[in-house]
Amino acid sequence: MILTDLHLRNFRNYDDLEVAFSPGINVMIGENAQGKTNLLESIYVLALTKSHRTANDKELIKWQANEAFLSGHVKKENDKFPLELIFSSKGKKAKVNHLEQAKLSQYVGQLNVILFAPEDLSLVKGAPAMRRRFMDMEFGQMSNKYLYNSGQYRTILKQRNQYLKQLQQRKQKDRVFLQVLSDQLAAYGAEIMVARVTFLKQLETWAQVIHEEISQGKEQLTFQYASQIEVAENATVESVYDLLLAELTKNEEREIEQGSTMYGPQRDDLKFMVNGNNVQTYGSQGQQRTTALSVKLAEIDLMKEQTGEYPLLLLDDVLSELDDERQTHLLTAIQDKVQTFLTTTSLSGIARQLIKEPKIFEIEHGVLLNED
Repeated sequence: MILTDLHLRNFRNYDDLEVAFSPGINVMIGENAQGKTNLLESIYVLALTKSHRTANDKELIKWQANEAFLSGHVKKENDKFPLELIFSSKGKKAKVNHLEQAKLSQYVGQLNVILFAPEDLSLVKGAPAMRRRFMDMEFGQMSNKYLYNSGQYRTILKQRNQYLKQLQQRKQKDRVFLQVLSDQLAAYGAEIMVARVTFLKQLETWAQVIHEEISQGKEQLTFQYASQIEVAENATVESVYDLLLAELTKNEEREIEQGSTMYGPQRDDLKFMVNGNNVQTYGSQGQQRTTALSVKLAEIDLMKEQTGEYPLLLLDDVLSELDDERQTHLLTAIQDKVQTFLTTTSLSGIARQLIKEPKIFEIEHGVLLNED
């Protein structure tokens, strides 16, 4: 999968930018706050219709502009088509091959990306919400069903939490509606949890090989899906639905007291184990970074396995955070394999001999100065 070109209008600090990319490694160089990360962000937004840096779409629109426009052509093995996104005060519109999509879930997955930024090195030791977001963003690109179920679950969870607060404040007395919401939540929640376990097992298979190579055979990496409800590798959606609904029903009174839902995938976590020990708690910083790198590189192979196409890789100033050994492994792994977009303030300190014929873009104040 290749993004051949990109057109931005009133996106962040870009007035109007048209740029053609190399199918190999594209390097964006510039000082901080000049727009190189904004350019990388635009590719992420074009793929997922949302930013990894803000939940407020209005921040993507250039100051004093009415709307932001993004477009680009995606080239796959047997196909080439344009993608278009428009952000305005009325919301966002998404088009595939000039046809407006009724649902964003029909749009996502046309262009697949994997983002690796300095904060992703905290994937292991960071908060559980970071790992849940990681699972939802990556698995949602690989499965429209997962994306749909996640959207439905969030909607019902919000309704259920609001209703629990109303019951808590005695503004409502009807427990029947709460039971209806619990049933719906358990149905979508079970789909999400079973899918997560399935995808994680597949991701673990790829990550184990990579981690073993980086650690020179000294470490074995395994994943554990941590849930209040036991979800076995061979669990069925029906069995998890029964378990989740039972917990929601049993804990109705406690949830009303707290005014929030206590069970479900929004409370689950992912544990990374190295040689049987939780690397989040007991691992060194080096082990934690090796684990994060292994997981990110494994995503590339899993996405290829699931979709038939390699994704784009977005490296946002991450090389400066890696030592020479991990830099070398990353650049060797992606060479001649995936189209890569890399931001940096300078190429010094980067193993340039491992980057074959990069296309270099210099960016200053939202303007592309030159292409090399």
